[in-house]
Amino acid sequence: MKSFSDQIRDLIILNGPISVERYMGLCLEHYYASRDPLGAAGDFTTAPEISQIFGELIGLWFAEIWSLMGAPQRVLWVELGPGRGTLTADALRASQLVPAFHEALEVHLVETSPVLREKQQQTLGTSQKKVVWHETLESLPDDAPILIVANEFFDALPVQQYVTDGGQWRQRCIGLAEDNHSFRFGLFKSEQINMPLKPEEGQLLEYPAASISYMTDLSLRLKKQSGTALLIDYGYAAPAYGDSLQALYRHQFVDVLERAGEADLTTHVCFQYLASVARHAGLSVHGLARQGEFLRQLGIEVRASMLAKAAPDEADNIYRAVERLIETDSQNMGELFKILAVSSLTNEELPGIAINQNGILTIV
Repeated sequence: MKSFSDQIRDLIILNGPISVERYMGLCLEHYYASRDPLGAAGDFTTAPEISQIFGELIGLWFAEIWSLMGAPQRVLWVELGPGRGTLTADALRASQLVPAFHEALEVHLVETSPVLREKQQQTLGTSQKKVVWHETLESLPDDAPILIVANEFFDALPVQQYVTDGGQWRQRCIGLAEDNHSFRFGLFKSEQINMPLKPEEGQLLEYPAASISYMTDLSLRLKKQSGTALLIDYGYAAPAYGDSLQALYRHQFVDVLERAGEADLTTHVCFQYLASVARHAGLSVHGLARQGEFLRQLGIEVRASMLAKAAPDEADNIYRAVERLIETDSQNMGELFKILAVSSLTNEELPGIAINQNGILTIV
């Protein structure tokens, strides 16, 4: 049986070079369909896997949002790309502190990977809540308010890359090297792109067409049904030049053209694109906020102290995990990860995130 790299190679031989966007899409579809990428035995670790407090605080944050919405008797809890289901499991456990909120929740997970669906079923098997799985947003119910959480979801959607060449933008592509075996980057024909600044020769721009399309569908659904989405990811405020495409394999960075379909491919999220789509749909925009500051305002340090007192033998591990989530030097998640919320609630301050009035995102 041919390897996935050989399948990509045959595709290029047959049809010519493929765009970076298509390469990412094909690789990620194969990657997530064939493995559990999380944890020490996988390629990366997410915040819910680091500490239970992360999911607990997200659950209680949404309980407050539910209250601001007028405490509807039925509300959809939706997680996009829920990994092993750990965040939702922790959020549901914490939601029991607000019994009416817990009772109102109807749980829906949007997941395409059969491997991860099985993991989610195992994680949530003891939950009192029925869980419904979906391939896409389109099959979600549309007859109730909706609460959406997306933790490290948009960074795994493919992007288009463009490079200036001879004063024109040309789409970056992937073809075969001279050995007719390994992959290399190249350029397609020129395309017209409108940017406010004139770039220098060789400058690279990423355009997240897939993320914009997904955010459009999400925003229209929020506007129609009412609700709030909380987006947590690593990225930057406004469009900027530069290549952020990266690959992780067994917790180490590797060449993005090696181990096709075996390594996790991601790019940094440009939150301005997502915020602009939401604002255009008539939603209010809150953020950006650093993850560390957001979690501190929600009481992560107080919760850590409570857990440490209840389990003193685990206190060091509890505090180390929390430090990893909130520390704000450039190498820690508290600084790298940003928080953006979009909501049908207008002129309402959401816990831990200021409303954005000027239309230009800044990190606070």
